[in-house]
Amino acid sequence: QVQLVESGGGLVQAGGSLRLSCAASGRTISRSAMGWFRQAPGKEREFVAALNWSGRSTGYADSVKGRFTISRDNAKNTVYLQMNSLKPEDTAIYYCAATHRFLSGTYYYTLDDYDYWGQGTQVTVSS
Repeated sequence: QVQLVESGGGLVQAGGSLRLSCAASGRTISRSAMGWFRQAPGKEREFVAALNWSGRSTGYADSVKGRFTISRDNAKNTVYLQMNSLKPEDTAIYYCAATHRFLSGTYYYTLDDYDYWGQGTQVTVSS
């Protein structure tokens, strides 16, 4: 069993930056593909970014490409999401997720691909 805890959310002005962290416990995530998703009020949860177990394969939603960067530190059992040039439409609860897919060469971008979820961290971008 894996427990995921997100942190780093908050209130920021448009154009600002935040760095989200996802700390895992219970077992190592160093061999698992990981992802970030978000859910805005009244909307469905959507894919933001993901990476494979090594971090060499990454993917992003078109809406965040060039502004967000996903990374991982397997020694710390932690995944990060660096968010730059934030926009009001980035306002949402951000969730970290882990898969059972070990040592995969690719990342995953659908909700059903993920087996473990954190509780989320709120990101609010003011205009």
